[in-house]
Amino acid sequence: MTPDRPGDAADNERMLREMLQQLFGDRADEVLAQMRAQGFDPAALAGAGMPDPAMVQQALAQVQRMLATPGEGPVNTDVAHDLARQVAVAEGDPSLTGGQVREATEALTVAELWLDAATGLPPSGGPKHAWSRSEWVEATLPAWNALVAPVAASMADALATVLADQMPGGMDLSIEMPGMPAGALGPLGVGGGLGGGLGGLDPAQLLRRLGSAVFGMQVGHAAGTLSREVFGATDVGVPLLPGPGTVLVPTNVAAFAEGLDAPAEEVRLFLALREAAHARLFAHVPWVRAHLLGLVEQYARGITIDLDALEQQVRDVDPSDPDALRRALAGGGVFGVQPTEEQKATLLRLETALALVEGWVDEVTAQAALPHLPHAVALREMLRRRRAAGGPAEDTFASLVGLELRPRRSRDAAALFARVALAGGAEGRDAVWDHPDLLPGPIDLDDPAGYLARREAQSTAHPDVDAALAQIFAADDDAPGDEPAGGDAGGGDAAEPGDGEPGDGPDAGPSTPGRQG
Repeated sequence: MTPDRPGDAADNERMLREMLQQLFGDRADEVLAQMRAQGFDPAALAGAGMPDPAMVQQALAQVQRMLATPGEGPVNTDVAHDLARQVAVAEGDPSLTGGQVREATEALTVAELWLDAATGLPPSGGPKHAWSRSEWVEATLPAWNALVAPVAASMADALATVLADQMPGGMDLSIEMPGMPAGALGPLGVGGGLGGGLGGLDPAQLLRRLGSAVFGMQVGHAAGTLSREVFGATDVGVPLLPGPGTVLVPTNVAAFAEGLDAPAEEVRLFLALREAAHARLFAHVPWVRAHLLGLVEQYARGITIDLDALEQQVRDVDPSDPDALRRALAGGGVFGVQPTEEQKATLLRLETALALVEGWVDEVTAQAALPHLPHAVALREMLRRRRAAGGPAEDTFASLVGLELRPRRSRDAAALFARVALAGGAEGRDAVWDHPDLLPGPIDLDDPAGYLARREAQSTAHPDVDAALAQIFAADDDAPGDEPAGGDAGGGDAAEPGDGEPGDGPDAGPSTPGRQG
């Protein structure tokens, strides 16, 4: 290649100055002087073919934001937030009108009145919201970040290991550009003025930070996509709000109602019933929230990362391109394909719990809607099929945490709650939630008709155990040598009149299996 002619060098430097003026304004000449003082050749740099200044500025800003923000966990929440907002508005997210807000809040109010006749659980007591897609993202993203954090920590470490192994020994991670002295930008562009606060990080730290950014992109993309599909804050069956409250997303509700035979008002009221029923359950059965989220966390923490599969997926990916990494990881297949027995048991408990939540909401909503909505049966079936099929955002979260937040057996759970209500009324049906020990299990979903008989058998066996324990304690009291050792301070209380009678034992109260008969 022939060297640049003097005229070409002047033109190249002029092009560079124009680009720097767009980036730095009046400080362009100052930047040029600093470049020359540090050994840069502006003409050679410009002659290499300068990209569009706006693209350069955007790319540098993205790299700086993703790598220079330390974050406080395995998910870069800033990246997740920014991308989720971008995806949420990609198909339009107009501000809600006063009429939309009024219609949504009125529907939630009416739903509470109808539910009062269908369940003994009172209203959640929280505020009634009408949110845009962006507002939904802002309110629920912290819950999604926490949901995927356990597996994100393992993924970040695994990704750092795989990417480091792909690099030749002693490889310098510096970014080089024509006309710049070797190493001027430092590791991954962290020297001089480009990387800002990244100086001093070793490659392992940078790769973990890159993994955190990639997971933030995954979470943001999934949450943003989900914001275009959900009707409220409880669609996935896991509580996403920090406290009580009900939500409708009018834009999504209206889009769903288009083309249906049912009037838009009926659709809105039916969806409001489902949202309010979920909110009542999460607000007034406080252990349900901890139970569900605890199972998700327990399952996620036990996930193993298939390093061979991960290496295969990122083998041809440029480590400096976080979006390419995100697309590679979105394919799934990097989680351990052979779950442990403990994992299988946790997954079964989680799927059962999600099905029970969905089944109870499905049954209660139907009971509340039937007297008021002519299309209640059709809307119920449509929502059942939609919930069972899931969508692209739920598939993305399946690749993120290795499980699907879909209740596969919600129909069986709804049938079980219907049978319990037929035998014991709404009070008996709702009493199933009195304690985690009362929750039906997989065998009950297999045979809903036999659930009450099994519960009755448990309740008749339980007092016998209490009586046997009372007799044991009484025998201990009568044993020689026990009186001087403490008298009434020992087990003597168990021999008081009435002990051992059904319902007086230590498990009397909400956890007594026979309560709902």
